[in-house]
Amino acid sequence: MVNKLVSSKVHKLSKRIRRDDLVKVVAGGQKGKIGKITKIVGNQVWIEGVNMKIRHIAPNRLNPRGGKKDVHLPIDISNVALIIDGKEAISKVGYKLDDDKKVRIAKSTGKEVK
Repeated sequence: MVNKLVSSKVHKLSKRIRRDDLVKVVAGGQKGKIGKITKIVGNQVWIEGVNMKIRHIAPNRLNPRGGKKDVHLPIDISNVALIIDGKEAISKVGYKLDDDKKVRIAKSTGKEVK
């Protein structure tokens, strides 16, 4: 029962940061790197050009020599923060109602996040 409660709270956090948002990694080994979110699954995000690892591929019919392949690995959503106005300034995300529509806003500036 506890897992369902925890996962529902994490799912609500993941909605504040969306695909194609520009984010900065604020914790972990990739700290300080900036990139665009390409995929979100649960509380994990894949960021373009961040957390790349090399995977070795065994020979097969399509690739008879085998080789190496660069692979994106996920980062926890709690370790990234939204970049506002294309600068390196980061902000938390909040919501505001404008004309019966829910709009994301940057809490530090109060401006709408697109």
